[in-house]
Amino acid sequence: MAQGKAIYLDHNAGAKLRLAVADAMRELIGFTGNASSVHAPGRAARAQIEAARSAVAALAGVEATNVVFTSGATEANVMALSPVWVDGRGSRGFDRLLVGACEHPSVLSGGRFAADAVETLAVDGQGRVNVARLSQRLGELAAEGRSVLVSVMAANNETGVIQPLEEIGQAAREVGATLHVDAVQAAGRIPLDLARWQADSAAVSAHKIGGPQGAGALVLRNAGLHPAPLLTGGGQERRKRAGTENVLAIAGFGVAARIALDEIADWERLGVLRDGLERDLLHIRGETCVFGQEAPRLANTSCFAAPGMPAETVLIALDLEGIAVSSGAACSSGKVSSSHVLAAMGVDRDLARCALRVSLGPDTDADEIEAFVAAWRRVSARMGTGGAGRAA
Repeated sequence: MAQGKAIYLDHNAGAKLRLAVADAMRELIGFTGNASSVHAPGRAARAQIEAARSAVAALAGVEATNVVFTSGATEANVMALSPVWVDGRGSRGFDRLLVGACEHPSVLSGGRFAADAVETLAVDGQGRVNVARLSQRLGELAAEGRSVLVSVMAANNETGVIQPLEEIGQAAREVGATLHVDAVQAAGRIPLDLARWQADSAAVSAHKIGGPQGAGALVLRNAGLHPAPLLTGGGQERRKRAGTENVLAIAGFGVAARIALDEIADWERLGVLRDGLERDLLHIRGETCVFGQEAPRLANTSCFAAPGMPAETVLIALDLEGIAVSSGAACSSGKVSSSHVLAAMGVDRDLARCALRVSLGPDTDADEIEAFVAAWRRVSARMGTGGAGRAA
């Protein structure tokens, strides 16, 4: 291990809690005050929430009034995937939901839409939505008089592949469809721009950018157009999401958002480390396949597989070396299983079961990458070697 320390290379599952976030939250432990109260402690709680709201809004490139805090991105996605949205003139109904085949499970599940109202959009071998097919399908639905909500992620959590959101947004806008973007992995790593994407909403999460788990937000391009509330009751979050706000987690989210916005340009440095890592992997085991390598990707993410090296076995071996990586997404049972993302990309099932994801963070350095490569070399030697490398 690098300098005898554990090496964490699973930032897409959850980033390390930033020290500044931990310090800010520590100061608020034991904090008394409900943000809906008008007395001094209540106003102090409200001030913490509104400061965080401004920070998250800046990260997302929207006005502060357009940020709705939630318990996380899953709630934000399910909130957005509603067959009923509200604008200044009343309710707007959707009878079709189109989702990308590589989406997070919280989107693939269809949110609040009936199962028979959800359609899956095909992706190419790099995992990008086929915009021509999307445009064709939107035209067909428009001709049938259907009202459509489209949901596509900004960047994939497993492969790091970035979707052509400007083209997708334009296709949606041409037929009056509404677009939601799962921006969880993109936030803090590439600029978020709902206006350029022509997206009506986006989901973001605190713990992907070094904030606490249990805090997220639905970000709106226009506060006057929003999904019907998922949680009803009180008037919190401008009546868009009922329930007493988690002041501690939201405050931490705000600190993380401010830091993440300042660090966006630094993420390109990680691309150099990532590319070097992939070259080393191909040198060690020539038949290694790197997924999504021919598409634009997040600079910190590499998803690869070496035939004959099952992910479950390799994860255990690397964990014993003190190195934390992932077999893909880390969002359900914790079990290693075949990836729906790679299946949608047309990857052979046996190869997909060998897939690993390495995701770097702001403090990842060359020594840690070198230590991972050395560990991989040892594990690979124990499991045999193969032929010529390729990208997928």
